[in-house]
Amino acid sequence: MQAIPTLPIPTHALPERLRRFADPNAPGPAKMMAARGMVPVKGGDLVLLLVQLTADQDPGVSQSASDTLISLPEGVLFPACTEDLPPAIFHELALRFPKNDEVLARLAANHSVADATIAMISTHCPERITEIIATNQQRLIDAPAIIEALYKNRNTRMSTADRLIELAARHDLEITGIPMFEELKRAVLGQLIAEPSDEPLPSDDAFSKALDQDSDQDAVEVDAVEGTEETKKEFVPLQNQIRDMNIGEKIRMALLGNAAARSILVRDPNRVVAMAAISSPTMGESEAKNAAQSREVSEDVLRYIGRKREWLRSYEIKRHLCNNPKTPLALSMTFLAHLRRNDLRALSRSRGIPSPLKQAAKRRAKQFQS
Repeated sequence: MQAIPTLPIPTHALPERLRRFADPNAPGPAKMMAARGMVPVKGGDLVLLLVQLTADQDPGVSQSASDTLISLPEGVLFPACTEDLPPAIFHELALRFPKNDEVLARLAANHSVADATIAMISTHCPERITEIIATNQQRLIDAPAIIEALYKNRNTRMSTADRLIELAARHDLEITGIPMFEELKRAVLGQLIAEPSDEPLPSDDAFSKALDQDSDQDAVEVDAVEGTEETKKEFVPLQNQIRDMNIGEKIRMALLGNAAARSILVRDPNRVVAMAAISSPTMGESEAKNAAQSREVSEDVLRYIGRKREWLRSYEIKRHLCNNPKTPLALSMTFLAHLRRNDLRALSRSRGIPSPLKQAAKRRAKQFQS
């Protein structure tokens, strides 16, 4: 993908008719008049000129150009977004009008806009704009970062996200920012992909509703002594919604959802789903701590936790891993040296713990006494 376009535009790349105002070395009074919109320039030329001057070294010129640009009539701004202007101009417009759907829609459909700009827009734009961007398959193939950005955008329909992954799979595109991407491609290729539609599908609405219902709270209460887990009543509807999802939907929920969804998904019996949840970039240390003491997570999840360096700074995570019977024995053994005497004694008496680990804990606890 191309580098992000930057301002100011070199003088030789400017239309000759604008150089006397837009050249960084132009006289200050001329630039100030242009920044205030007081020169005979119209349409796309005016937008280009103002955007160029927002990057001027003179703070007064830059601020005046910014003020004039923001107050431009829609009849001037919108058509300019469809013209063939330098990519840096469009990138700045995307930065300055991030919530103007009409600006974004026109930029999304303009082939002169840089891929890097489209990728940036794709991270936050509303559903209507995601649909426009998702129809340009050649751009998506040339710039897989756009696929990643759309996939991570909560406003992108689930059916559209599936089509994006299917496109990446067919063209063997590599996307490193989506957890369990190779497994996700295989899952999507194994299901029926819906054709684009004007309106969201019922499954799109169901997925969006589940996202909206998700919360930042933990979805389970864990009894540290007995190791039992019970889903909170307020999370039962979310748990039921997730249960009815297919693998592709669960993987995306693991990426986009908050703590409640991840706490449910990390316990999913499907290894790919559980690993997508535990490896989500948004999975935090406190959530990992809950997972480390859960008897419902898989060995693969516990092994992942036990090998993530940032999480192992937590004493509680190491203690929970040692006390979890499902933690691979070799991994538990490595953390014994970090446990305190009282925790070693408790471990040596714990139920369900492998005998070699209990014996090793007992021996190490005795060493504290000697």
